[in-house]
Amino acid sequence: MEKAIIINLSKNKKEKTKSEESLKELSGLVKAAGAQTIKKQRQHKPQINPKFFIGEGKAEELKKLKDQLNANLIVFDQALSPVQQHALEEKIQCKVIDRTQLILDIFAQRAHSNEGKLQVELAQLNYMLPRLTGKGTALSRLGGGIGTRGPGEKKLEEDRRRIQDRIAKINNDIRKIQKRRRNQRQRRSKGPIPVTSIVGYTNAGKSTLFNLLTHENKFVSRQLFATLDPVIRRVNLSDGSFFFLSDTVGFIRNLPSELKTAFQATLEEVNQADCICHVIDFTSEYLTSQITAVEKTLAEIGVQDIPVIKVYNKIDLLNNKQELLAKNRESNSDSAYISAKQGLGINSLKEKISSIIFKDLQTFELRLPKSKKNLIHSFPKWSIVLKKREHRDCFFLKILAEPKKMMNFLPFIQKGDQK
Repeated sequence: MEKAIIINLSKNKKEKTKSEESLKELSGLVKAAGAQTIKKQRQHKPQINPKFFIGEGKAEELKKLKDQLNANLIVFDQALSPVQQHALEEKIQCKVIDRTQLILDIFAQRAHSNEGKLQVELAQLNYMLPRLTGKGTALSRLGGGIGTRGPGEKKLEEDRRRIQDRIAKINNDIRKIQKRRRNQRQRRSKGPIPVTSIVGYTNAGKSTLFNLLTHENKFVSRQLFATLDPVIRRVNLSDGSFFFLSDTVGFIRNLPSELKTAFQATLEEVNQADCICHVIDFTSEYLTSQITAVEKTLAEIGVQDIPVIKVYNKIDLLNNKQELLAKNRESNSDSAYISAKQGLGINSLKEKISSIIFKDLQTFELRLPKSKKNLIHSFPKWSIVLKKREHRDCFFLKILAEPKKMMNFLPFIQKGDQK
């Protein structure tokens, strides 16, 4: 297991007050990547050093600390330029990575589907490309300019061209994925079945809630980014109605821009939802900043005019859980208080989701004569069929549908049954 020293640089008082929270999260990311944090370091410096990011003296201090602790990895909480990363590795004589590269590594471990692997590889290649020049003995450490032309530069150009070709191919493959996803969304949008998306800060309990609602067995772990590949499943409700539930990758503060670009096809699913459940770890000491990070990401991917339910999870760990459960009965509230682990408050959450996604639908009961048998197959295309029974002289149907679509079926509606 790699032993890591992690470091955060704050440029002002506001960043300094958040450095402990940021380093704690970075330590969690290091653990999720399979390494161990053995030391945390901070530096407050108004100006970033263009060569070493931190001060040269601090870089020398890190080198001594690395030797004392037998560390073999330095992780920076902020993004490093290629020049800074290379200079730090030369100075400290140790592998140096930044927050972006760490998250990319975790995503690479978590991606299992072909789509997820393509998106992660694209992000990694885009991150790697500007870092080729003069990077490592494998690339000769030769850069451009007088006295440096030769085999080293040729190797760099070959690597750069190979990466660019691979990026072009992956972009083409992802465009095909986007087209397929658009077609799938169009087919769903033409149908009557609504979609709810689960979003939330990583490790807020999204997968546990997803498993509970869909009776799935999706992998659950306390690690950050325990699951990556998006899934969509059916959720059945007690009245016979149902909806589709989609789960997405967990959000995080300062999600690397490379990942936002690569996962655009996946994140677009959220944009097409009829309702969003924002799952929140109600026990987190960093509750407010995590909520802000998710809301910021939703805004960046263009989510607007979609109803959002704030789902405060893990209330089983709080002393006032009964008081919180009572709040679920407030019909006008856009919040729900639950324990996905213990199943508390789930029925109230389902009711809140139903009140949003089915708000334009009404329940109708119909009796169709056998002579209208040919119409039976059309109902699932524009309504949600709750019940269907065949009697000796007719068909009985109970459906959820928009009232305007029932005009041609008025003679068959059972009076007093629509709600």
